[in-house]
Amino acid sequence: MRDFIQALPKTETHLHLEGALPYELLIDWDPEQWPPDPQFRARSYRYETFPEFEKILLDHALPWFTSAQRYHEAAKVIFAKHVAQNVRYVETSFHLPVTQFIKVPGPEIIAAIRAAVPAGLEVRIFAGMLRSDLGGDLRPTIDQLHAWDGLAGVDLHGFEQMPTHPDTAAVWSRLRAAGKITKCHAGEFDGPARVREAIELLGVRRIQHGVRAIEDPAVVKLAADHGVTFDVCPLSNVGLRVFPTLKEHPLRRLLRAGVRCTVSTDDPLCFANSLTEEYCALAGELTFTHAELSQVARNGWEVADVPPAVRQEMIGLIDRVVAACT
Repeated sequence: MRDFIQALPKTETHLHLEGALPYELLIDWDPEQWPPDPQFRARSYRYETFPEFEKILLDHALPWFTSAQRYHEAAKVIFAKHVAQNVRYVETSFHLPVTQFIKVPGPEIIAAIRAAVPAGLEVRIFAGMLRSDLGGDLRPTIDQLHAWDGLAGVDLHGFEQMPTHPDTAAVWSRLRAAGKITKCHAGEFDGPARVREAIELLGVRRIQHGVRAIEDPAVVKLAADHGVTFDVCPLSNVGLRVFPTLKEHPLRRLLRAGVRCTVSTDDPLCFANSLTEEYCALAGELTFTHAELSQVARNGWEVADVPPAVRQEMIGLIDRVVAACT
């Protein structure tokens, strides 16, 4: 099964770049400050609350990400790991407020990440922001995102139970009109009503997580009927106690209900996970078959921001990998 997973040309469509900081970079940088095996990176570790998770992430990521060059150095290692896992396409976001913290314009960070992309990997870069950022000092920056070259789109992330700023729907609509992809974290730490809000009010068709939609069959049907994709992160969901164990994760039920779902790692800095491990966990703990795993991989290519010829080539390759195993 591991050889089969390796052979699949995969996508990663839900990856926070700061949350993907390779921990070995911290160790090499300052081994006295960063121990080799911190407790939070054990597979058995469970975060008590989202604020605890966020604090650990920021305490580790912010000391590193102080310049565009540091983004470049981290991205180079991150993307090399993707290539080693036969990941061919990545959508990653950087945290837009960081541009204010470190006084580096967003386009410089995008260029630094872009320069780290190796041959054979397609990368799309998103600007992530909190639900409240539209009402703060970042608003002038957000109002210029439509003109940023190299920016594929935007994402609302952070603490989901925070109120969504009332201007979000209009801003997201303008960004889509400018050719940007709009995403929204929903259905992780808040319930299915947030998934409905993302679809009906914000107009997004790419929801990060979305898994708690399973609590309301009407919202699951809404997502399926509108062709919405849930970019799901199973090991993250367990580590953050969204579900007690992977066996209780609703991924298979969502897929069978007609919701297109992809699989990604979310924040490997905090979960010590890889995309290969995500697929292996689905096979081992949820008994996903070759066909089910290949469908997850195929779903990623169906929504990937690539030319139709590339999409068809990758889906054709997945079909050949499956055929070779039957």
